[in-house]
Amino acid sequence: MEELEAHRPALVGHCYRMLGSAVDADDAVQEVMVRAWRHRDSLAEDAKLGAWLHRIATRVCLTALAERHRRTRPMVEQPAGTPTTELTTREASHWIEPIPDALVIPDGATPLQQVTLRERVRLAFVTALQQLPPKQRAALLLVEVVGLSATETADALETSVPSVNSALQRARAKLEQLGEAPSGAQLTDSQRALVDRFVAAFVDYDPDQLTALMHEDAALSMPPYELWLQGHESLREWFRTRGSGCHGSRLVPTSANGSPAFLHYRAADDGGHAAWALVVLELRGERIEEMANFLDVEAIFPLFDAPLRLPPTR
Repeated sequence: MEELEAHRPALVGHCYRMLGSAVDADDAVQEVMVRAWRHRDSLAEDAKLGAWLHRIATRVCLTALAERHRRTRPMVEQPAGTPTTELTTREASHWIEPIPDALVIPDGATPLQQVTLRERVRLAFVTALQQLPPKQRAALLLVEVVGLSATETADALETSVPSVNSALQRARAKLEQLGEAPSGAQLTDSQRALVDRFVAAFVDYDPDQLTALMHEDAALSMPPYELWLQGHESLREWFRTRGSGCHGSRLVPTSANGSPAFLHYRAADDGGHAAWALVVLELRGERIEEMANFLDVEAIFPLFDAPLRLPPTR
């Protein structure tokens, strides 16, 4: 069983890319482990354990996807709103969920491996993947991420090699159309300084400074709300009005989806702080491209082993 467990981070990452949900990915991997243990005697001596497990994982995910709609993000569904747009929500299962880097990056991963693994769970990449039909998504991931051959992928998907090659061609074309290309880089010193300035501006709650740290076309999203905002004027107005309840907040640093992230706690009446959101920052160059706020804290914070309340400081 220990040999199977060594593959858990890779399997969680694969299932997350397929399903767009950290919780669903964990459930899928649990099913993979059960199936693998039951059928361990069927693994050929010359077969690679990792490839075999990924084939099982893919079939588990395809079965799950046949029973539910694809997950998405607000900016995929509708145009940007305004700071005065009525706030409406969708159920949590409608939205792509964030995932802690710690769940997909194994202990002992080299710096190069860490960069690659973070790149493969970026919000933009996972969002683009969800726009592919499930079998195209699976073919692309098995070939380009897992590293299976077209023949091995055809076997995993119970289809033909020409079908796999056709799916790959369509999937690659769709990702190119969506403008999703890996950056393959770690944060630079100037980007780390940018994140530090963001924290300082948020804790001080300075709407003008927060806006200045963002690109002119930067976006702000807040699932489960359908509303998302784009551009300096909208963001600044949001920070000044509806977002003003964030005065006195605390940010606890973490990492999610290969990006800088923070557990956001808002000030509570008792002098402590209550969980409000997981904030994920997508950076582009020397500015913030997106501030993604995930508000389903009861589901998300346990993934980070984070409490839902912080006591008053003495």
